[in-house]
Amino acid sequence: MAVFPWHSRNRNYKAEFASCRLEAVPLEFGDYHPLKPITVTESKTKKVNRKGSTSSTSSSSSSSVVDPLSSVLDGTDPLSMFAATADPAALAAAMDSSRRKRDRDDNSVVGSDFEPWTNKRGEILARYTTTEKLSINLFMGSEKGKAGTATLAMSEKVRTRLEELDDFEEGSQKELLNLTQQDYVNRIEELNQSLKDAWASDQKVKALKIVIQCSKLLSDTSVIQFYPSKFVLITDILDTFGKLVYERIFSMCVDSRSVLPDHFSPENANDTAKETCLNWFFKIASIRELIPRFYVEASILKCNKFLSKTGISECLPRLTCMIRGIGDPLVSVYARAYLCRVGMEVAPHLKETLNKNFFDFLLTFKQIHGDTVQNQLVVQGVELPSYLPLYPPAMDWIFQCISYHAPEALLTEMMERCKKLGNNALLLNSVMSAFRAEFIATRSMDFIGMIKECDESGFPKHLLFRSLGLNLALADPPESDRLQILNEAWKVITKLKNPQDYINCAEVWVEYTCKHFTKREVNTVLADVIKHMTPDRAFEDSYPQEKFLPFLDMFQKESVRVEVCKCIMDAFIKHQQEPTKDPVILNALLHVCKTMHDSVNALTLEDEKRMLSYLINGFIKMVSFGRDFEQQLSFYVESRSMFCNLEPVLVQLIHSVNRLAMETRKVMKGNHSRKTAAFVRACVAYCFITIPSLAGIFTRLNLYLHSGQVALANQCLSQADAFFKAAISLVPEVPKMINIDGKMRPSESFLLEFLCNFFSTLLIVPDHPEHGVLFLVRELLNVIQDYTWEDNSDEKIRIYTCVLHLLSAMSQETYLYHIDKVDSNDSLYGGDSKFLAENNKLCETVMAQILEHLKTLAKDEALKRQSSLGLSFFNSILAHGDLRNNKLNQLSVNLWHLAQRHGCADTRTMVKTLEYIKKQSKQPDMTHLTELALRLPLQTRT
Repeated sequence: MAVFPWHSRNRNYKAEFASCRLEAVPLEFGDYHPLKPITVTESKTKKVNRKGSTSSTSSSSSSSVVDPLSSVLDGTDPLSMFAATADPAALAAAMDSSRRKRDRDDNSVVGSDFEPWTNKRGEILARYTTTEKLSINLFMGSEKGKAGTATLAMSEKVRTRLEELDDFEEGSQKELLNLTQQDYVNRIEELNQSLKDAWASDQKVKALKIVIQCSKLLSDTSVIQFYPSKFVLITDILDTFGKLVYERIFSMCVDSRSVLPDHFSPENANDTAKETCLNWFFKIASIRELIPRFYVEASILKCNKFLSKTGISECLPRLTCMIRGIGDPLVSVYARAYLCRVGMEVAPHLKETLNKNFFDFLLTFKQIHGDTVQNQLVVQGVELPSYLPLYPPAMDWIFQCISYHAPEALLTEMMERCKKLGNNALLLNSVMSAFRAEFIATRSMDFIGMIKECDESGFPKHLLFRSLGLNLALADPPESDRLQILNEAWKVITKLKNPQDYINCAEVWVEYTCKHFTKREVNTVLADVIKHMTPDRAFEDSYPQEKFLPFLDMFQKESVRVEVCKCIMDAFIKHQQEPTKDPVILNALLHVCKTMHDSVNALTLEDEKRMLSYLINGFIKMVSFGRDFEQQLSFYVESRSMFCNLEPVLVQLIHSVNRLAMETRKVMKGNHSRKTAAFVRACVAYCFITIPSLAGIFTRLNLYLHSGQVALANQCLSQADAFFKAAISLVPEVPKMINIDGKMRPSESFLLEFLCNFFSTLLIVPDHPEHGVLFLVRELLNVIQDYTWEDNSDEKIRIYTCVLHLLSAMSQETYLYHIDKVDSNDSLYGGDSKFLAENNKLCETVMAQILEHLKTLAKDEALKRQSSLGLSFFNSILAHGDLRNNKLNQLSVNLWHLAQRHGCADTRTMVKTLEYIKKQSKQPDMTHLTELALRLPLQTRT
């Protein structure tokens, strides 16, 4: 291919902008609103006899179209509605299903704000452990009656199974002794698996035997400290059994003709399911011992749904009364917790039963201090302070169920009933743990009064203040009470001698103090913490007035201190609303951030570095000295020296300094111009010095470009040139592969993106008077030419195409955009012919490179690339070249043919391109495109 001269076409940017704007359509007010329901007129065509070849149309009245999003919320999915259009009955069924779903959602009382039992079981198992030996009584039963024939009558089968249960209760007994806690857990898990295996093999009676056997274990309090964990393990088995029975009966209601809906009435259940359900309840009723009979029936409580609508509401009060027969208060409170748990799952709206359980519990609460319990504790060698903490898991759960969405009047009534019991500390603690934080906070002084009057036997007051503090961290008390609340709490906390008891309580109230009070109160609290938690206090007198840093010094272990610092910074970022320049805060938090930064070493994981950088950057963003720009820059200089090992922090500092430079110019515009210019140059120097210390090459390239743009915007032309030259000199160092999120990827696409942004900036950069015309562009072209590109890559030619666009824009009389108070080349040269000649020479050089590359693609495996690049170059000439020039016009025609030569062209794109040319040819100054369009044939594939 011959070398073609380049002629840029003159651009009228304002006219081009105007032609691209959307057409404005006059609209009267109220005619249209995007949220207004759409109204359409539906026309129904009524088919008539074809003899007349006519049809009549009956129009219906306007109707509002149903919003498809609202229909989704109603539960009518598109597939159901589509199927229903062919069948009116199906449509009615779909709408009925939608209504049932909506009603179900409305009646659902337990939502995501109710903490489920599964969240609590792990904590209970971890807390209530024992080193004592445990035992399990296994009632094995005999094997008689196992060889019955399949021809037995139904009544005979029932009698046989009842005999098996009797035999189970009266049969042989095997006791596993001297079990460790882990052995005990393993054995319970084996029983759970045995239950599933027996059920799967259709041995339903054996499954029931296992459940009864496990339930009996809940009457055993021989190792009382382990009882809460035992309750968790055994009720897991009960839950499994209840689910298996329910699913078994539910499956009986499903056949090939019908499917029982999730929310059904007893009328939907068939006779077989009802008979099976009754059979299970009859089996359970035959269990002689109270505790297993209660637990097993409670586990299948949901099955009452198959029998009657009122079955559950009738059974819950009866089961509540059954618990009154359990003499041990610990066993009975956990039984009530299980009943409340099952009740919340199957009938959360039946609040009366929940309340009844609570009030029954209050009536029997005094048994805890009775002779029977005290004698039991003496036998086991357990002190009251160790016994009382066994109750909170059950009590907290009962209170949580009662307080969930309960009216405030009910909560007030429960609080009054607690007072009548003498403000027992254990009971009061559970109330504060379960009720809503807002309820506790608004009555903080009432609760403090109750705490003061509490009987501390077995449950110390500082734990009550801790529970109160946890609520106040979630909800604010009345402002007038806040100081008195802190004083009352701290009177108790500061008297604690045990360091662990002290810090467990103090940590809660430190948050309360920081949230509601000034630095003075916070310092007082921290000073008290230091006093209690520092064994040797001889150096107290040398502490400064600010107590925060000495508080941190108590954490001697580095890993712990770093975690504490991370927590502090995380809280600061979340809760600090306004920027700060307080020297005490800055000094303390700089120390915290330095501690985190200095923990970084060669073994630190990248995720940890990212987290630390995020926290430090969050602090840097919140520091502001207002219009004291020099102080702000000094802070950034200090931060750079302190956090030099974390690259994301250095990047954040460079961006912050660049913003500071822009803000300075904006605020100080017209005032102290010489001083302002000196300050801006100082900011620019900061960035120029800092960027080379960064490791990421594209990070450096982009920051050089961004900082150069800031320098240019502030009329620092020589500094801008320095940034751009540094970026150009860095391009040859770009490696072929770079690490992106732990994976090695080719770098050429990233380099292309950077260079395209760079070209956009170079348009407005004025030439340096000592370096000749288009010096930076020439330097960049030399670097691009010498860069080693991949053999099968076209990125170099795409870059040259972008350079051609840049040079075309530079040849315009007035550039597309400018920077205030910076004279770009359009002002410097004013359309000078020598400048344009130099520009055109560069264009011809670039074009030669592009055409030469297109020649190298004339191979079978590269023809598709040649076609794509040829069409792309054609479009560039069409957009930026002056096609009135015959040679350039001929080149465009050649490229068009090249794109189609080997049948690899994108025909759809070429059709649209040709349509665009024809449309543009109708413009007054584009008539020459008419002839071009005639010379651009479209080849069809055969």
